[in-house]
Amino acid sequence: MAEITRRADDYSRWYQDVIQAAELADYSPVRGCMVIRPNGYAIWENIQRVLDDRFKELGHVNAYFPLLIPKSFLAREAAHVEGFAKECAIVTHSRLKTVLVDGKTTVVPDPESRLEEELIIRPTSETVIWDMYRKWIQSYRDLPILINQWANVVRWEMRTRLFLRTTEFLWQEGHTAHATAAEAREEALRMLEVYRWFYEEVMAAPVIAGAKTANERFAGAVETYSVEAMMQDRKALQGATSHDLGQNFARAFDVTFQDAEGARDFVWATSWGLSTRSIGALIMTHSDDNGLVLPPRLAWRKAVVVPIWKNDGEMSATVEAGRALAAALKPVAGVVPVDDRDKLRPGGKYTEWEQRGVPVRFEIGPRDVAAAQCVMVSRHDRKKTPVPLAGAARALADELARIQADLLRLAQGRRESATVRLERWDDFRALYEAEGGFAWCHWCGDGACEARIQEETKVSIRNIPLDREAETGACIRCGRPSAGRVVFAQAY
Repeated sequence: MAEITRRADDYSRWYQDVIQAAELADYSPVRGCMVIRPNGYAIWENIQRVLDDRFKELGHVNAYFPLLIPKSFLAREAAHVEGFAKECAIVTHSRLKTVLVDGKTTVVPDPESRLEEELIIRPTSETVIWDMYRKWIQSYRDLPILINQWANVVRWEMRTRLFLRTTEFLWQEGHTAHATAAEAREEALRMLEVYRWFYEEVMAAPVIAGAKTANERFAGAVETYSVEAMMQDRKALQGATSHDLGQNFARAFDVTFQDAEGARDFVWATSWGLSTRSIGALIMTHSDDNGLVLPPRLAWRKAVVVPIWKNDGEMSATVEAGRALAAALKPVAGVVPVDDRDKLRPGGKYTEWEQRGVPVRFEIGPRDVAAAQCVMVSRHDRKKTPVPLAGAARALADELARIQADLLRLAQGRRESATVRLERWDDFRALYEAEGGFAWCHWCGDGACEARIQEETKVSIRNIPLDREAETGACIRCGRPSAGRVVFAQAY
């Protein structure tokens, strides 16, 4: 069993330990990249499945666009290229050649294969997608286009951490085209609500939905929306974003359509995305000092059966009963592993499955077999419940629902206890010099004031909540008038 650092001792080390103990991911030979292991990828598959179903219910379809983008495409949208210029990886040659250097064979780019136009490994796909939309859109009858892509992207990060910030990561990116500004804005907000629903109802992680400030908008957007979650160390994590792109990309790529009256106009656009960073949020929202804790709706395995025996005679009966129990649980939980390893004691098995985050463990020993029962143990609170074998599936379904609701309730409680409303700058500084958290404060709306706060405290405006109350006040930093509060926090 892997050793896991206590959160109170070293939160960053704890996070890495949980990932390793749960076998979610490992470090790649390429700096800043990660290998997502089967347990971690199964969680990502569950995320994909849930979101993909929701996207399709709303009329979206999936497509795939190239990984390589002509460098000239990025230059067409000035704000876009400026936003990604420091993160882009560039392909300059199409092949290598072997050469001798100091008597050793090595490989170098073949000078004769230098590309006429260098290619960017996609940091995001707006440019290549809008070049295609130019070909596909002629009339209002071609609109709306509602396309989503499941893909990988590369952003050359200098400081990386598994799942939270890696050079290459997996995500979904939606790209839609509309006939009016109102339709595009409605789509951007609709997808923001999908992300809010996903985080709260599926991930059991409460979020604040709101608009980013102008300083924090996506490069090329006229409005960016986000959902912001609080981790157990009181830092914020941006869970997903949805962008109203206006007509910026349509103008850059000359994407026009003929409306019902015969006039031509530029198309209105949105883009929106959620990445494997959500797995990092999942870990830090729910897990404890014993390892990974997962909400049942995303768990890579929902339950495990651990037979218990003292001798070979007992082993046969309990393993057989355990397999029958796993089969009975399958309609509720899918595949349920039966841990019948004979070289590891039950306590060691319990620890391993706890570290891996399986929500429910069923224990069954000789006495349980004789009594036609088992013991159901919940991962997050260790509640033990004797359950008749005949009713185990029903009991598991009820327990999974309890765990899902309980994890959301606990996360909401942690967030509420770490959220304050502040009026004075001295109190603001004191909060972030100590434990941190979410601070609802007045802000004047000036980007320079926002930048000054971030420079002085490393605290940023996470978003301007959509449901904030109209409330006049004085800016927390400069004292100028404010029309309402925004959410401040230190962030990942």
